[in-house]
Amino acid sequence: MDTFILAVDQGTTSSRAIVFNAGGEICGVGQQEFAQHYPQDAWVEHDPEEIWETTLSSCRKAIENAGVSSSDIAGIGITNQRETTIVWDRKTGEAVYPAIVWQDRRTAARCAELKAQGVEDIVSRRSGLLLDPYFSGSKVGWILDNVAGARARAEAGELAFGTVDSFLLWRLTGGLQHATDATNASRTLLFNIHTQQWDPDLLALFNIPESMLPEVKDSCDDYGCCDKQWFGTEIPVCALIGDQQAATVGQACFEPGMVKSTYGTGCFVVLNTGSTALRSENRLLTTVAYRIRGEVCYALEGSIFVAGAAVQWLRDGLHLIGSASETQPLAESVESSNGVYMVPAFTGLGAPYWDPDARGAIFGLTRDTGIAHIARATLESVCYQTRDLLEAMRGDGADFETLRVDGGMVANNWVVQRLADMLDCRCERPQVTETTALGAAYLTGLQLGIYSSLEEIAGLWRCESGFDPAMNEVDRARRYTGWKNAVSRVRSSGSQ
Repeated sequence: MDTFILAVDQGTTSSRAIVFNAGGEICGVGQQEFAQHYPQDAWVEHDPEEIWETTLSSCRKAIENAGVSSSDIAGIGITNQRETTIVWDRKTGEAVYPAIVWQDRRTAARCAELKAQGVEDIVSRRSGLLLDPYFSGSKVGWILDNVAGARARAEAGELAFGTVDSFLLWRLTGGLQHATDATNASRTLLFNIHTQQWDPDLLALFNIPESMLPEVKDSCDDYGCCDKQWFGTEIPVCALIGDQQAATVGQACFEPGMVKSTYGTGCFVVLNTGSTALRSENRLLTTVAYRIRGEVCYALEGSIFVAGAAVQWLRDGLHLIGSASETQPLAESVESSNGVYMVPAFTGLGAPYWDPDARGAIFGLTRDTGIAHIARATLESVCYQTRDLLEAMRGDGADFETLRVDGGMVANNWVVQRLADMLDCRCERPQVTETTALGAAYLTGLQLGIYSSLEEIAGLWRCESGFDPAMNEVDRARRYTGWKNAVSRVRSSGSQ
């Protein structure tokens, strides 16, 4: 009889659940989008109840579509949008404020204030991160300072903080488990990645009571069992891991020097650095790739805030396309973007710029510019941003010839080929591109003993297609120079 694992992939724009068998094959999928809320410029919020309801609905749908019963599910793994911050009442489980999303920039002034105090170096040395509104620490502080009575309730021990994984775990276990894993903890600005503990000095800096925080566990661990009311039977929760780290596991990037890039709402490049927490000289992040049986694997990460979200904007904001799949034939219908550059800094720029004040722009428009040119420039912006990250990694001493790619955008062959061209390295797309959910499933299987080791999991990885660079160096350099000029113009206007 086959063994089945349920992987929850709670993302920025949708909640997804996938049932995998022990061979890492997809047996059933459930997915549901949910609303994005923008109450002010650069603010992004989600409804925590909608996150919970769409997650639960997607799990039930995935089990149904797999043609199995809940009792056939050996365990659950959860992977999640990271940094998104929820504070809830310990008695009722209800959030005291909407979830503040990782893209949200409302705490930019607070982060700038802390930088001016000269504390960024110690924050970076302990957390591996930079002082930026992207991370959870300043978001928690904002909720405590701006929701009536929240700080007093937090100091009285009545409130709990968690990233989305913690919130879902709390709900699934009926409030019995308040925990997270080391990867999610490492994205909060509150966690010392070297001691693997919540850092008292960082908590004091952001004025956050330690009583609010979840217990930090390994990425695969005993996280309790789901209350039987949700699926009709108790199912053990065996893994929690942030989405980009989960994709690193799903791509089997277990050896130092291996690198993957995931293209979803944003784009995230993760380079395995093994047992060494390498500090970047190029404004990349030092983070926990995974922690298994107490052993920590570190990584360098570059984060791009807008990748697939730019295509979504073409569809929903400008109504230039009806679906994301239209972008490939549009891009192929013209010989070039005709000098058009799109810089999708809708919520500022991430690595390596870390400019929360930058705003998006399209440059080079002429009377000859059409929808195809704009669509092509939008796709190319993802490739240029990826090169920004890889240039920074190479500057930190990384040496790699192959990039493993995944996420929704890499179904587009044109995008992957342009990535290879712009990066001047081979890009490999795996047979299973749902690597985020797959990583959570693999860790669940490791905890359950379905897999004996990471080496066994690595043996399951298969390349579906490889893309080698075909662009000459002159064209590559010219196009990238145009991109850098466009970014410079966005940054200058954003800082005025």
